[in-house]
Amino acid sequence: MPQVVEIAKEGGIATVTLNRPEAMNALSTELRVGIAEAVDALEADAETRVLIVTGAGRAFCAGLDLKELGANKSSALNNTIQDRDPVRSLGRFSGPIIGAINGVAITGGFELALACDVLIASTEARFADTHARVGILPGWGLSQKLSRAIGVYRAKELSLTGNFLSAQQAAEWGLVNRVVAPEDLLPTCRTLAEDMLSVVPTCLTGYKSLIDEGFAQSFGEAMKTELELSGAANRSVRAQDVEERRESIRQRGQAQKA
Repeated sequence: MPQVVEIAKEGGIATVTLNRPEAMNALSTELRVGIAEAVDALEADAETRVLIVTGAGRAFCAGLDLKELGANKSSALNNTIQDRDPVRSLGRFSGPIIGAINGVAITGGFELALACDVLIASTEARFADTHARVGILPGWGLSQKLSRAIGVYRAKELSLTGNFLSAQQAAEWGLVNRVVAPEDLLPTCRTLAEDMLSVVPTCLTGYKSLIDEGFAQSFGEAMKTELELSGAANRSVRAQDVEERRESIRQRGQAQKA
């Protein structure tokens, strides 16, 4: 029987696929549990250092499973939203997470995309925040993250209309890093993941954490945080290490220029 979350690991990279294509990868209880268990297992695996998250079929994720939600008359809506929050689940992975947005990312699925560190979109991808059309308010961070990503006026346009945003418009607004053909989506994400794996391992997690911590603070506090954390981390770096790495950076720059 197919698993609702499929994991493929190779060379320090794990591809996590939401696998409910018949339901557009809607976030049923089973799928939310599967995401939580998958992330916890991969975080505990020392060899896995970068995740790629994508969806099976034509959707990335259609958000909460409204069919399941409507059938469960004994559970309060807020309890359902907070139970196995998939955004918090992704947040437990210390390394970078690349969102391979293969199709629609709607409402809770949009929030799941925003939980990733880098977004690469297929030309088939579209985004929509339909919370207001369903009659609920977001609880997984969309109301705050989206405005910080694309600006408050654009965020209000999306959230207060429920209109869809195309992949190309998402790129123009700075929501996604780039847009590629569907067949190039996973190869592009894997190449990016391999580039990430080539940096100093402690910096892969440490730098991500520094960016995230500072992003949640005011600019002044974030600058203090950077000074404090970089001072503690950089004391253990030797001049010899820097010189050796400098040469590898020079060679990489020459190769990318060629």
